Amino acid sequence: MTRRQLLILLPAAAVAWEHILAGTPEASPNYTMSEHWWGMLMDITKCIGCGSCVRACQLENHVPDGYYRTWVERYQVLDWTVETPHVDSPDGGKNGFPPPKEVGGKNFFVPKMCNQCADSPCTQVCPVGATFVTPDGVVLVDQKYCLGCRYCVQACPYGCRFINPSTETANKCTLCYHRITKGLTTACCEVCPTGTRQLADLKNPKDPIHEFLKNHSVQVLKPHLATKSKCFYYGLDGSVR
Repeated sequence: MTRRQLLILLPAAAVAWEHILAGTPEASPNYTMSEHWWGMLMDITKCIGCGSCVRACQLENHVPDGYYRTWVERYQVLDWTVETPHVDSPDGGKNGFPPPKEVGGKNFFVPKMCNQCADSPCTQVCPVGATFVTPDGVVLVDQKYCLGCRYCVQACPYGCRFINPSTETANKCTLCYHRITKGLTTACCEVCPTGTRQLADLKNPKDPIHEFLKNHSVQVLKPHLATKSKCFYYGLDGSVR
């Protein structure tokens, strides 16, 4: 980066930092950020791979065709002694899955999305602060300041980001922030027919997530990366990567 480029970027970075300190302008007037800390619970034992969540997300958030803020993967573990699964996700699982080619072993579905990390690698590499964590724990992208540099796309260890072909800016799951700040649940949770996905407010003592975490063992994806993921999985098979 040249000195001239740096001088051009500094004002944008300063404004973006103001948004980080203030949270986000999308919050509703009656919504207090400090009272919430958002996450998601995924119950793998309930997922049937119907793709309703993917379709709802695309409609709600105007996701371009061929890109996904959330998607579903099918794992086929054929050898019970060696965990080398076959993984497929046709069209992000949007239209369900065809019958598996191989018979035997075990088959299960794993919904994936932004893990809403409290210590997110994507925010650390953004040169202008366009990617930030809100005071209530949601990782967002300020489209006005995103340069489309793709640093965050490369830094995300979960493959949850993409560059919108229309805007040339980074795009990802926002946990339907425009909905949850108004007291609604996410689009994907709302349409899930089996209750696989559950929006969780970790600061709300009355949220069912606390009772669930007390009585069940949950996991996060790639725990060795220590991103402090707030997307918790129940029933996660050891072969999932």
